[in-house]
Amino acid sequence: MSDNQLRVVWVYPDLLSTYGDQGNVLVVERRAQQRGLGVQRVDVRSDEPVPTSGDIYLIGGGEDRPQRLAAERLVRDGGLQRAVSNGAIVFSVCAGYQILGHEFVNDQGQRQAGLGLLDVTSERGAGERCVGDVLADMDETLRLPQLTGFENHQGITRLGPAARPLARVRLGQGNGTGDGTEGAWNGTVFGTYMHGPVLARNPLIADLMVKLALDVNALPPVDDRWYEALRAERIAAATQPA
Repeated sequence: MSDNQLRVVWVYPDLLSTYGDQGNVLVVERRAQQRGLGVQRVDVRSDEPVPTSGDIYLIGGGEDRPQRLAAERLVRDGGLQRAVSNGAIVFSVCAGYQILGHEFVNDQGQRQAGLGLLDVTSERGAGERCVGDVLADMDETLRLPQLTGFENHQGITRLGPAARPLARVRLGQGNGTGDGTEGAWNGTVFGTYMHGPVLARNPLIADLMVKLALDVNALPPVDDRWYEALRAERIAAATQPA
C-alpha cells in the first residue's frame, strides 16, 4: 500500500480468464473503493513482465494449452514469486491454482513445473469431469461463511503438509481427491477450483485479501444486499432436489 492506494494485478488475462474469472478483479476493486480506498489496477498480458510491487494478484482459469504457456512464462519471469516474498496476496482459480503448485500435467501429457507457491501437485483425473455447483465449509481459521461456486475441471490436486484446505465440500468434488478438500492456502497465497466468479459469490474472501493488504483486522461495513441475494440464490439452486 502507498498513498492509501491498493495495487491490484490481474495476471495474464489473455491466457487465463475463463468462466467470468475477470469478475474477481472487479469485485476486489469495488470492495476496496467502497471503503474509500483508491485502486490502481494493472492488467499484465503474457508478453509483459509481472510487476513485483502489487498488493493483490489475481489469476484465473484457462484451457490446457494456455495454462502450459502461462506456467512457462511465469516461471521464466519470476515476478510473482518475488512479489509473494515481499508479502503480496495471491488468489488463483482452477488452472491458475494448479500453476501455483509444484507441478501439473500439461496438454502434452507431460509433468510441468509450477511456481511452488503452494504445496500442492496436480494431475488429470481418469474419471468423469467435475462439473456443477459446490458448497463447502471454509477453513475455520479464516472465519468466513460457506463457500459457494461452480467447478468445471478434470484435475486432481493433492495437498502437501505445508498447505491447508481452503474448504471442505458438502456438495461437489473440490480437489477431486475424494478426501473432501477444496482448494488450498498458506499464508497469503490462495487457490480454488471455484468459478462463479467466486468472489462475486463470496465477497468476504475479497474483503479478507483487502484486510491482509492493509494489515488490519476489520473493515468498515458496506451494503452487501446484492451479494447476499446472489449467494442465497446460488445456494438455493444448488441444494434444490434435481
